[in-house]
Amino acid sequence: MKSMEEMLKAAQQAAETIQKQMNDAQAKLDALEVEGVSGGGLVKIRCSAKGRVLGVSIDDSLIVPDDKQVLEDLVTAAFNDARTKADQIANEEMGRMQQGLGLPPGFNFPGLG
Repeated sequence: MKSMEEMLKAAQQAAETIQKQMNDAQAKLDALEVEGVSGGGLVKIRCSAKGRVLGVSIDDSLIVPDDKQVLEDLVTAAFNDARTKADQIANEEMGRMQQGLGLPPGFNFPGLG
């Protein structure tokens, strides 16, 4: 029979392994790119799967001072499209990682979500 000290050490090692895998998953998400698009491709926003904006592309035809509000709306829509795609990829990646660890779906470690 294992001593309490051995069980605590094993639990600590398991927690450290899970922490490392969570950190690795977060780094992977930051390296994955998604592209949000609006206006039929006139506005594009590239983001990491963690939601960090990497770049914005606006077609020259939209640079019209009188249409400033339309451009702002299209940029907002492209960002929201990218954010939705980033969330989807993040959820899929975290689900795969949790499955690999034998954790229940949707399990969230405090401070890691």
